[in-house]
Amino acid sequence: MEPSNGLAAGSLAFKDVTVQYNSAKERVSQDGEIQDINMRKEIQFKASHVLLMGFFLWIFLLHAIGIYFFTKGFLLTRLVLDRKSECAARPTELGNSTPATFADGCWHPKTFDKAVIIIIDALRYDFTVPFSGEPHHFHNALTVLDETARQTPENAFLLPFIADPPTTTLQRLKGLTTGTLPTFIDAGSNFAGTAIEEDNLVAQLRHAGKTLVHLGDDTWHSLFPGYFDADLTHAYDSFNVWDLYTVDNGVTEHLLPLLKPVNASKWDVIFGHYLGVDHAGHRYGPDHATTNAKLREMDNVLREVIAMLDKNTLLVVMGDHGMDVKGDHGGESDDEIEAALWMFSKKGIFGRGHNGFIAPPATAKERPVSQIDLVPTLSLLLGMPIPFNNLGAPIAEAFVGSGEPDWQNLASVNALAAAQISKYQKEYCLARGLDDSVFSLPQAFLKSGFQYWQDGVQSNEGSGLFASAYESFSRYQEETLQICRSLWARFDIPSMLQGIAILSCALAVLGSYARSRSMDAELVPVYLAQMTIYAVISTASFAIVTFGIFGNGIIDAALLGFATGGIFGFTYASVNIPQSFALPFPRSFWGWLAVVLTLSQSIGFASNSYTIWEDEILLCFLSTFASVAFISSMRQEFFVERVLGMFQAGIFLVLNRFASLSRLCREEQMPYCRSTYYASSTSSTSAPWQLLIPIVLATLLPAIIKTYYQGTRSYQGAATLWIGFAARLGLLASAVYWVLDAADDNDWIAKKGVLQTSKVVLARLLLGVALVVGTTTFVWSNPCISIEVTPGLDASADREVTPKPKSVKVFGYANVHGTRYFLLVINWLMALVLLQKPMGAGAIGILTIQILALLEIIDTNNLSQSAIGPVILGLLGSFHFFKTGHQATLSSIQWESAFIALKTIRYPWSPLLVVLNTYGAQILTTVAVPLIALWKQPPKKPRLLGDVAKALATLLLYYATINLATTMWAGWLRRHLMLYRIFSPRFMTGAVVLLVVDLIGISVSIGSLRWNFASIAEVFGWN
Repeated sequence: MEPSNGLAAGSLAFKDVTVQYNSAKERVSQDGEIQDINMRKEIQFKASHVLLMGFFLWIFLLHAIGIYFFTKGFLLTRLVLDRKSECAARPTELGNSTPATFADGCWHPKTFDKAVIIIIDALRYDFTVPFSGEPHHFHNALTVLDETARQTPENAFLLPFIADPPTTTLQRLKGLTTGTLPTFIDAGSNFAGTAIEEDNLVAQLRHAGKTLVHLGDDTWHSLFPGYFDADLTHAYDSFNVWDLYTVDNGVTEHLLPLLKPVNASKWDVIFGHYLGVDHAGHRYGPDHATTNAKLREMDNVLREVIAMLDKNTLLVVMGDHGMDVKGDHGGESDDEIEAALWMFSKKGIFGRGHNGFIAPPATAKERPVSQIDLVPTLSLLLGMPIPFNNLGAPIAEAFVGSGEPDWQNLASVNALAAAQISKYQKEYCLARGLDDSVFSLPQAFLKSGFQYWQDGVQSNEGSGLFASAYESFSRYQEETLQICRSLWARFDIPSMLQGIAILSCALAVLGSYARSRSMDAELVPVYLAQMTIYAVISTASFAIVTFGIFGNGIIDAALLGFATGGIFGFTYASVNIPQSFALPFPRSFWGWLAVVLTLSQSIGFASNSYTIWEDEILLCFLSTFASVAFISSMRQEFFVERVLGMFQAGIFLVLNRFASLSRLCREEQMPYCRSTYYASSTSSTSAPWQLLIPIVLATLLPAIIKTYYQGTRSYQGAATLWIGFAARLGLLASAVYWVLDAADDNDWIAKKGVLQTSKVVLARLLLGVALVVGTTTFVWSNPCISIEVTPGLDASADREVTPKPKSVKVFGYANVHGTRYFLLVINWLMALVLLQKPMGAGAIGILTIQILALLEIIDTNNLSQSAIGPVILGLLGSFHFFKTGHQATLSSIQWESAFIALKTIRYPWSPLLVVLNTYGAQILTTVAVPLIALWKQPPKKPRLLGDVAKALATLLLYYATINLATTMWAGWLRRHLMLYRIFSPRFMTGAVVLLVVDLIGISVSIGSLRWNFASIAEVFGWN
């Protein structure tokens, strides 16, 4: 044996050498005993490995159940009423001056026979109004809307169209057709899918026998299945944000022929949903030439449509939401909620009014209207009943008239809407068991409105009274809307508390297992068997109790019983098995530092400013650790360890600051933050210079990884091929992909079809090699070692040859576990680098080097058993989540990553690509967590599997603590003004991260150990 400079010799693996002087019979006997021992140890290892995976799977289920119960109580709900409005059931009689029904309409005389409703997805209001200063690309491109509204106000009007968050297309279409407010969960008797079952404008038109045509975004067909004429309807995939032309070209191709007089009898209402502007925004941002081109295309199309309309057809153009400065949406910033609404008719019946609350045409900023106001407006204009659940008010410009204000007509339509709202709120209170006295204040406005109406009918000079009636009805609608918002913001506190209790117990279980000093780390079979028995008995008992006493449904009772019974079984087994439980308090400075960093971050989520600046807080925490590690390394006994520890701490600190240069600022950070992740703050694409980042990464990163292997002479065997060739080639392929993507974005090459196909094929090959071929190779790979055997002969001076035991050197012995496992990290590294944008690829590369530096710091300071290593890995994952261009906001999700390896949406692959892009940093640190226990450990170190399990449990403990904190703060601050802007998105981010880390930890971090240990055992034997 010659252990020096990372070299060592093993005795068990080379028993034929160490026992070469024994007889053949003795050798056979010893070999048989060793084989029996190895077999027993292998069986024991496999059993422990399966039990560990079962244990962590149980932890995952606890987390999922806890999140489910809290979310069920936290996400706002409303009861969907099955009632439908009918022509024969007019909600009110407006005195004796108007009949109950009309020959040419329902509830109110209809104004139009037909309608063309065009939705330009993400049409922001300022895209449609003139701009006199230094224009952006989105200015002065779509001019026809403002032009007609100003030149012929009797024919058209253009207004800001305010969307209720969340500003996602699905939720917006629900509001645009039902007239009600969006909530996260709409609970009703029909809850079988995404189809809108409550009363809505489309259903009313269909019920009236109208022929409906839909063109464009296929989301309409999931919401209204079977409503549209099958022969005339043409739907297109809505999720392919890379495609700017297919949907728009298809809509225009089929829309214009339908408007010709020869086809007028084939349809009554056309819904056309264009997606090009939205997709251009997602891909390039609003301030881009492509967005300008799409807006000009819409301008030309609308001019053609206007020219083809007749007087009996209403034209409505609107955006379902806006977009932020990067072209994304989903939140509640002004740019995201302020869309545009334009209505046009050749009848010349529209007007502005002149009484202050209806803006005159000369104002610079038109008065905004809510999107739910569209439903009663279109219903009455088309002679339809107002949908039963509607909460909107008719848009005044459509009914006030083109000359002197027609206050009687305006008051009439608002009386109808107000009476329907009153009917709805009474039915809702009855269904919910609520006291309708909560609507007493709005009811006063309703009564005064009808009183003004009656007085106006009886008076010869009724304009002023009708105007007062209109004001009262408007106040009634506004007040009722506010009360409904508060009613639907009622949280299910018991369900939220149940979720928090389960998450807290799961946290306690993880803490007792991860940091207890006497718990059997490998969960011996007798321990888990007792826990399982107790858990099964308790599960049934608690399920019956929750179902019978607390009134939970069968599914909820079963879930609560499972969670409660499992926790009880774990606790009972821990208490009753000797030396299986101890309080998990830290006993060292490093342990307390891990606790302080975790709790400090958790407590801070109670502050909105802390949550907003979380990325900067994490930078401070990681810099603090690097500084403490530098000081600690200076105190090491041996000079080599001092230098190595200080050097790695310095690298960790410098890379931390360097990674902080990659930033994606959230709106609340402005103007104190400048985004660098994209080409600019107004673009969603990378600058050309950023294409150098993947190229530099492919050049330098494999060489840097190689130096860490060479430190223990481990750059042997599979490592030379994996690091020197496969990793370099994979990273280079990723760089080529992003060059091709930039060429496609910027039209550098004319043959776009060939370009798109080439990059998709390249991405698929790289992902296949990294995750499929790489994992398969990892399973069968040998350790990263090289064995050198010197001759066993010694020539003496008199040339007589005498026997001498053979000398065996094993290069890479000192880090045999860590270097082999790190090959799996390289596989995931190649995949995740591809799925990030170029700047994000640089952040993932920096993260990889920081992981290696952290491992050296842990080894130098003898911290492999401390909680600080996994906690710092958790902090690194959270920090680089921000550095890869993400924030705890819906609008920061890089949906375009779903098309990196695909041309169209394919389930489940498209969502998986988005998850890997979004949580790539946390995934990589979770894959790397076993290295905390494996790095620089000898082949036969005892209880190594348990050490790995404790490291993973500690990482999960960190993420579970963050999730519990964000969950509790979101529940406590549920009435906070910034709940849905800051606290709720952070809670949802923490919940998803925890579940993703759980699954990766089970399937990769623990699941891969079987082959890592087996490969090493083939050479050195089992522990």
